[in-house]
Order: sequence, then C-alpha cells, then structure tokens
Amino acid sequence: MLFSEPLFLFVFLPSFYAVYLLLNRRQGGRIGFVLLASFAFYAWSDPFFPFLVLASAGLDHLLARAIARRGGGRLLLTVGVLQNLGILVWFKYANFLVDNLDQVLTATGLPLVEIARVALPVGVSFVVFEKITYLVDVHRGLTPPAGSFVRYLFYVFFFPKLLAGPIIKYHDIAGQIDALPRPGWDDFAAGFLRFMLGVAKKTLIADTLARGADMMFGEPGAAPGFSNAWWGVLFFTFQIYFDFSAYSDMAIGLARMLGVRLAENFNMPYIAASMTEFWHRWHISLTSWIREYLYIPLGGNRVTPSRRYANLWICFLASGLWHGAAWNFVAWGAYNGAFLVLDRLFLLRLLGRLPPVVANLITFGIVMVGWVLFRATSLAQAGDILAAMANPWAAETRLGIMPTGDVLAATLAAALICAAPRLPGFARLRDLAVTAPRLGLAVQTGLAVLFICAVGKAVADPFTPFLYFRF
Repeated sequence: MLFSEPLFLFVFLPSFYAVYLLLNRRQGGRIGFVLLASFAFYAWSDPFFPFLVLASAGLDHLLARAIARRGGGRLLLTVGVLQNLGILVWFKYANFLVDNLDQVLTATGLPLVEIARVALPVGVSFVVFEKITYLVDVHRGLTPPAGSFVRYLFYVFFFPKLLAGPIIKYHDIAGQIDALPRPGWDDFAAGFLRFMLGVAKKTLIADTLARGADMMFGEPGAAPGFSNAWWGVLFFTFQIYFDFSAYSDMAIGLARMLGVRLAENFNMPYIAASMTEFWHRWHISLTSWIREYLYIPLGGNRVTPSRRYANLWICFLASGLWHGAAWNFVAWGAYNGAFLVLDRLFLLRLLGRLPPVVANLITFGIVMVGWVLFRATSLAQAGDILAAMANPWAAETRLGIMPTGDVLAATLAAALICAAPRLPGFARLRDLAVTAPRLGLAVQTGLAVLFICAVGKAVADPFTPFLYFRF
C-alpha cells in the first residue's frame, strides 16, 4: 500500500486516524491499535512475510532479554544477528547467488542449481537492519530490552517508517513509545503539512521525471548518444532524490501526526561540495548505521591510515550490495567508497581551494556518474551510457530525450530550483517561508493546492511504487 495511492489516502489514513484520536486516555490502547494497524498495513503488501518477521521478532525479544541478564552474551548476539541476516540473504540474495553460481557451473560443464525463484518482500532490508540494531545496542548496553514484546513489535512494525525508513535505532524512539502521547493540533498540522509535501514531491515531480529516465534506461539494448545519455541521467538524478526524500517526508509527517518524532533522512544533498559531505546529507540514517555498526567495529579511525581507507571502501561496498542484489549495485558501492577514500587522501583539500559553486558542480557530476551504475539494468548498459556521456560525438540512435516546452521540462526546472539551491538568497527565502507568518501562510496554501493536484494525479495515473521498495 503506497502512501500516495487512493486506498491509503481515502480509506486507511482517515479511518486509522479517527480511531486513534478516539483512544483519548488509553495510552496502552493507542500502542496496541497502532501495532495492529501497522501489521495490517504490512500484510496488505505481503500476506506471508509479516508473520515471518513476527516470529523472528519473538526470537529477538527473548535473545535481548537473555543478553541483558548475562551482561553481554556475545554468542546470543551472534545467534540473533545470524538469524536476521539469514532472512535477508534468503529473500534478497538467493536468486542472485544461484544465478551467479549457475554461470560458473555452466562454464565448467557441471549441472545447474535449481530452486524456485524467491520473491523479494517489501522493506526487508530496512526491517532487518533495525532488528539487528536493537540486538547490538542491547549487547553494547546502549539500551535496555524493550519493556514488553508489544513495545518491541511497535518499534519493528511502526508503519510510517516500515517500508523505506528512515532506519531508526530503538533507543532513539523507546521513550516516545513508552509515553505515546495523544497528538495535539500542532502535531497534526506540522505532520500533515510534511505529509502533503511528500505526496507532492513523489507524484508531481518524481513520477513525472521517471518518464525521462525510463526513456534512457528502459531500452537496455539501444546505445544512447551523448545528449540522450546526459539528459537521461539528469532525469534519474532528480527522480531518485525526490522519490526517496518524498517517502521520508511522508514517514516523518505521518509519525508526527501520531505524536512521534522521527529523525531527518535528507538534508539538501545536491548542494554538497564533496562526496564526504554528500554522504552526510543523503540517506543520513543509512550512513549513520554503516558508521556505527560496521565501520567502527572494523576499527574506525583507531587503525592505520591504509587499514582505515580499506575499511571505508569495504563499508560502502557492503552498502552497494545492501541496495540491491546485482553487480551494478556492488560497482556503485565500490565507486562511492573509492571517492570517499580519495577525499581523505587529497580531494577534500583540492575541492576546498575552489569556489564553493565549482566544488558543488564537480561533486554533482561525480554523483551523477554514480547514479548510472545504480539505475542501469546491467553493467553492460552502464558501460554503454558512461561511454556515451564521455563522447560528445556519440551518435543518437533513438528519439531525443531533451525536454522542450512540455511538462517534463517544467518539472525538471522545478526540480533543479528546489534540490540544488546554491543560489544567492535561497536559504534566506526558505527561512522566511517558515518564520514570516504571511509568507508562511502563502507557502502552506500553495502546498495544499499542490497536494490536491498530486492526489488527482495519483487517482488518474497507474500504480507507481517508490524506487526504494525494490531494495
């Protein structure tokens, strides 16, 4: 069930919120109701997988309590982490591993491995990472075990962040679960405005830009020309930002409507002046997870420089594989890890000597090249597109993608203005929209109009899932 589809907007959300508000003085009743609604929300997308998560969460709960009683319990932690990773590996990587094994067996003349194709459950990567986080934090003594199994399930299944994050640590939300308040008008207003922003970004901008990106990446057998390659990648560069950040906006907004504050997941990443800064601004919860649960256990900054660089590269290689079970995602992770290492070797100093706008444009170009690896259907297609981007004389073999005077062009222009605002006075204007009452009212009215247009488009257009539902 998508946050932007009519079933959610006109049936699930109004009925859910009405009942939630009726549970005025029963804090425990609100927790139980949100949990049941969240489970139903997840089961609507996948009727089998939520029950597996439920059983796995029961094991998490028992292991966490045993770990806390023993003051550590490394073996118990290992069991908990492995059972969660087992879920992730089976559902996300079984097909990938078997396909690659079959290629090796074919080359050696041995019989192939045959298994039924495994369907990828929605949100499996986010759910598993949060469950592992809980066990590790209990082992580290950062948080006590959940006060009850219901409260732990609330953390696991809380529907606003369930399918695509942000990735939340249990100790960051435990206090809010234990004292789940009845939301006031300020919570509802702020949350619904944020939710409306997310719906507008997803439906009006991301889904429109997808048309331009699909013109390029949707034809894996056709070699693109120079201009088509750059236009197609530019469309996807803004599509993925507005698509993923829109989900985070909706998740944060819905949680706020329930009186729960979730951490921010994006902070204008396309104004970054280095790849290091970009990863401090993009998918912040994942970057934080990698640092705390992978990079630091590998030694963090306490090891020799060469080991530190290797660990950093390994972490982003793993990040690429987390995003998808395909070699192009592995290449994307290796690419980003390489530039983060280069930042520490010399690139940060070099970019720091340049005017900020120039450093920003260089970083934006590096990010765009990386998105080719991310979006391409194969390494071969990525190679064709990158070759075309590097060759101004590459001939066009299909109709031009360049937008001229249509909705696609207007949407791309709006995306550029909104997402890459290294413009004089832009930050001041954004601050005024929040602090100046009259301007703020105008912005809110405009947002409401965009929301109505977005809902109309969602009703008229076919089902368009979030990009990160694939991961």
